[in-house]
Amino acid sequence: MFSLGIIGVLMAVMSGFGQSTFWWSVLWGYVFMHLVSLGLWFSPLGLASCWSEVLIVDSFSFALMTLTVLVSSFSMLASVRDVQKANNKCTEFVFSVLVLTMVLIFCFSVGSLLNFYIMFEFSLIPILLIILGWGYQPERLQAGKYMLLYTVSASLPLLVLIVLAIIKGGSVFWGWKFLGFEWGWLVTFCASLAFLVKLPIYGFHLWLPKAHVEAPVAGSMILAGVLLKLGGYGLVRFFYMLSLFSSLTISIVFCLGLAGGIVASMVCFAQNDVKSLVAYSSIGHMSLVLGGVYSNTDWGWLGCLLMMVAHGLCSSGLFFLASETYKCYGTRSLFLVKGGLVLVPGVALCWFLMCAINMAAPPSLNLWSELMLGISVLSYSTVFALLTGVMTFLSGLYSWYLYSITQHGQYPLWVRGVMVAEEYISYVISFMLVFLLGVTGVMLMLFL
Repeated sequence: MFSLGIIGVLMAVMSGFGQSTFWWSVLWGYVFMHLVSLGLWFSPLGLASCWSEVLIVDSFSFALMTLTVLVSSFSMLASVRDVQKANNKCTEFVFSVLVLTMVLIFCFSVGSLLNFYIMFEFSLIPILLIILGWGYQPERLQAGKYMLLYTVSASLPLLVLIVLAIIKGGSVFWGWKFLGFEWGWLVTFCASLAFLVKLPIYGFHLWLPKAHVEAPVAGSMILAGVLLKLGGYGLVRFFYMLSLFSSLTISIVFCLGLAGGIVASMVCFAQNDVKSLVAYSSIGHMSLVLGGVYSNTDWGWLGCLLMMVAHGLCSSGLFFLASETYKCYGTRSLFLVKGGLVLVPGVALCWFLMCAINMAAPPSLNLWSELMLGISVLSYSTVFALLTGVMTFLSGLYSWYLYSITQHGQYPLWVRGVMVAEEYISYVISFMLVFLLGVTGVMLMLFL
């Protein structure tokens, strides 16, 4: 809260010094917030620390709060050319990103279940404004409609369950048990549906590729890096509250999630749009998160946390590269985006590193998280060994496919003058160096 207050003071002071000073002051404020969140994450607070009845945080919450601040700062850094230098409603953009960051931080730290639901739904408003205000195509209106319809309609049963619990128990906080409810499978379905759509699993995913394709680079980075993690966070909390340790409904969702992850990984090869391919790869990775949560093991929950942090960082970098590719080629079609290795080897190296991290190459966090999640899924049932193995293999295959098809081959002649521009090369490489430095810092903090 202290760091958020510092951000507010900076906004008030620097707003009178011009948009450039205001922009970079807020960005440095994000750096300060990141340092504060890291310090709290690794402070000796214990596994569960309660600050009054409003905020309840633990190591799981602090990890996702750190991820939120880091991805939000990277989204602003990635939007320097599009928003700050182009003077494209700079103040409104900064305000939208800041509001979204504060809402997500409160969402990961509130103790009341009703407050969590309010913040969970309120996060849709800033991301919708970002998509509608700074999106590229007229179809962004349809993408926003899809996102609202899917998420709001799926969360209404959760609201009914929370209201019934408040009537029955007076108040609902994390750790409260939903005891005394009949029709346990119905309660499980109502509590999980909103988070399965937000995660999302295959079958409830149609809003995600549309939102990613039409969103600006900042919207895609925050949407994939943080907002999808609300689904995993909610599943972890509700799994404990509902005591869903041996439920037939959990087993069915477990099977559907892993099978849907394989289908989503196979759909990646049929995509023509670079951002759609990266979006469908997120569905495959989040299916492993679902398996880690429902495996009901400490190993699986820790692997779930590592996967959410690793995927949030990796997918943000991939969406940034996809956005910069679109600006230079004028298209995201995989039939036309070719020859990057010949024109700009430095940017091609960035593509290689991000695709290697996405396919869980060592020593990335993705490797350790996939190993932990694979072990936890096998501890649940060895029947899922084949599904997990196929999903991991397809993850490496479509990552290699994405790199090879975009960086090899004959480049279109119309992009020669644009691609070799010094400003473009220096901007992309500088951003990726800062991004990889942030990823390396998070890895070192996790393992030390």
